[in-house]
Amino acid sequence: MWRKTIYHRELKASRVVRGETQAEVELGAQLQMDAWSQRWQTVQKAAAKREQKQKAALSSFGKKGIAVQRTREAQAELTALGNILKDGIEKDHVVDWDSLKSRSAFSVPRPHEPLPDPIPPPPAPRNLVFQPTLGFWDKLIPRLRERKTAVAAQKTSSATEEFREEVRRWEALKAQVTQLNKDKQDAHLGAVKNWEVERASFERLQREQHAKVDLWRAAYEQREVDLLTDYWELVLSNSEYPDSFPKSLSLDYLPDSKVLIVEYHLPDISCLPTLKELKYIATRDQFQEIRVSDAWLHRVYDDVLYQITLRTIQELFQSDSVGAVGTVAFNGWVNSIDKSTGQEVNACVLSVQVTKAEFMQINLANVEPKACFRKLKGVSGSKLISLSPVKPVLQLNKQDKRFVPSYEVAAELDDSVNLAAMDWLDFENLIREIFEKEFSQNGGEVKITQASRDGGVDAIAFDPDPIRGGKIVIQAKRYTNPVGVSAVRDLFGTVHNEGATKGILVTTSDYGPDAYEFAKGKPLTLLSGSELLYLLQRHGHRAKIDLAGAKKLLAEQEQALRNPQS
Repeated sequence: MWRKTIYHRELKASRVVRGETQAEVELGAQLQMDAWSQRWQTVQKAAAKREQKQKAALSSFGKKGIAVQRTREAQAELTALGNILKDGIEKDHVVDWDSLKSRSAFSVPRPHEPLPDPIPPPPAPRNLVFQPTLGFWDKLIPRLRERKTAVAAQKTSSATEEFREEVRRWEALKAQVTQLNKDKQDAHLGAVKNWEVERASFERLQREQHAKVDLWRAAYEQREVDLLTDYWELVLSNSEYPDSFPKSLSLDYLPDSKVLIVEYHLPDISCLPTLKELKYIATRDQFQEIRVSDAWLHRVYDDVLYQITLRTIQELFQSDSVGAVGTVAFNGWVNSIDKSTGQEVNACVLSVQVTKAEFMQINLANVEPKACFRKLKGVSGSKLISLSPVKPVLQLNKQDKRFVPSYEVAAELDDSVNLAAMDWLDFENLIREIFEKEFSQNGGEVKITQASRDGGVDAIAFDPDPIRGGKIVIQAKRYTNPVGVSAVRDLFGTVHNEGATKGILVTTSDYGPDAYEFAKGKPLTLLSGSELLYLLQRHGHRAKIDLAGAKKLLAEQEQALRNPQS
């Protein structure tokens, strides 16, 4: 199984693309990035349009015009919150495969053929023979006649030589211009050849992209599981919401039962616009913002979350052109800050499961979203603004392909066992075992992942507790030196990539101050060697951590590997 994590910084969107082959992953990643790019272009165009309107208002109507324009925009944003469901059901969400194919023409123009430099005309032919003009005395006196004849002959010779020099200069210039034109033509032919190579490469890449789309379409129509989830992610990523709304979700598909499970990150109330009116007070030369009331905002927030839920389910069912999904289970999660602790909280605030046959009988154009959600036996608090956690009706499949069989280690521990020198695979299994005992008290379970020694996920815990629970990533570091901040950063990134609610890093040593500083305010727990020993003792096991002894032993083992014959 290949996987690739992609990000779009401007949209604050991320996604893990999975596939059986690298080509499938690259195709899925490229299509997702193309979709994100188109969406970002739309956002930029809208921002540019607003800026143009603002400049126009400033020049035409001054600050009062700005206030009027901003009020109109604010009213439009508030009105749009009530049309989220309506906007979704009025569109066809079946993916247009041809639209995914790049149809852009080769934008580089063909090199223009250069105009030849003109060759100047040759010297004009003229009479080069000078005849002496003989008068009466010249004819009678031979000496005078000879003198004039000699002068005429000299003029004839000079004129002839000058003309020949002009011809030679012209011939040299002609050769120079001819060579320059030839060089221009050769350069043009080379440029045309390079242009043709570039165009052929562009057209080849375009054909390859079209072929990849056709392969994806064929795989989707054959209901290949990974391509089905990629398809639905593409459908939902094309769904337009306000820019401030989170754009993160996870999908899991159970092909045997045709159940699609959606873990959807819903917006916190702070994501909703609150500006109702912008007034310009001319006497004070100031703008005054009028905000919506808290009561109105709380009521609309509930309505928005129910609208998103129904719209997402509708988009999935409506786009299912191959009949692959019979049931959708939607779990809506909200990330927020607990005002009492300042800590980030991630809670599932609503959950619903509905069959396609039941859902398609509903006329969404006429429903009241909350009443419809209740009719579908959805589960949520009485007021979503309270972010009261609920137990999801159906959770993500825990049968991760990375999970491998584990074995027991803790029973063999005693005071003589140095955890810092333990085999790294035994250490990972010990961490899994001890956390399984910790989480099993509340019905949780812990799975160990395939050994990789790459600093990735070592174990995953599933805690069913409705408040603190969820998917928890665990990493084990059998270190003899303090753990640096880079490992904590990696864990934080893994938590987001896995869609987990929390991350736990366990080490046999300790952490540097920068590591503790980075973990502040984040859903991360750092357990040092002393805390690990305490955790073992709490479950009836004893061991020791001798970092100096472990360093010496590991150095000896490394030396033995380098010199096996010594």
